[in-house]
Amino acid sequence: MDHSANSIPKVLIFDSGVGGLSVYQQIQARYPQLDYLYLFDNEAYPYGELPEQVLIERVVKLVANIVTKQRIDIVVIACNTASTIVLPHLRQALNIPVVGVVPAIKPAAAISKQAIGLIATPATVKRPYTHDLISQFSSGVKVKLLGSTRLVMMAEEKLRGKTVNLDELKETLLPLINKIDVAVLGCTHFPLLRSEIQQVFGSKVTLIDSGEAIAMRVGAVLQVESQKNSQSKKNHYSIYSSAAPWDGAALNKGLEHFGFSPVEILQFQDA
Repeated sequence: MDHSANSIPKVLIFDSGVGGLSVYQQIQARYPQLDYLYLFDNEAYPYGELPEQVLIERVVKLVANIVTKQRIDIVVIACNTASTIVLPHLRQALNIPVVGVVPAIKPAAAISKQAIGLIATPATVKRPYTHDLISQFSSGVKVKLLGSTRLVMMAEEKLRGKTVNLDELKETLLPLINKIDVAVLGCTHFPLLRSEIQQVFGSKVTLIDSGEAIAMRVGAVLQVESQKNSQSKKNHYSIYSSAAPWDGAALNKGLEHFGFSPVEILQFQDA
């Protein structure tokens, strides 16, 4: 991909909520020299409950619109639900690369000796796509599924400065405790709770998410070198939402740590 000397590739990270920040973190840590923009469609959250056709139309319209206006070079769909449903349609609509996210079943199966716990949203746990991934890659390793919407909310609350209640977290993860040796964080929100989840499971359980694989894919597609540990050129990236986010002031404070300016609301036009 050809970038003129003065044009810095611009990466759009898209999710229904702020979970995609966990993916952004991994990409930005590896490639601080790139420019970033984040868009979350909180107006239609949670995506798992939308009819597929509605989801496809929304995401294609929102993403195509911002890609044109902001001259984006690559789109990262940092949401499992949107990735499994919208990706082919988005690739058809755009003439730039689109990278999606899938639960990291394959790398988990490579290291699990006991059983894998896939923690995801209820929609991802139910989706045939997920079950295909499991039968394709888990090769004889047992996979236990846990669907939780509460964990998504806990991640959103943590980002707004609320302390995670470890007892509640333990109760949520109880079906998997002492039954697995690898946990797949199958929703982009969950790595935001990584340290707390690790605390609940203990050190014998390895946590795996897709963030690093996506970061490497972005670098390969853009043909850029990792500059890990170098200083970022700019750290006030733009972040847009499709509706006013709840507890916006606390959210903006949390976003500042990630290097984002306060959230701007993007009007979603039903053309």
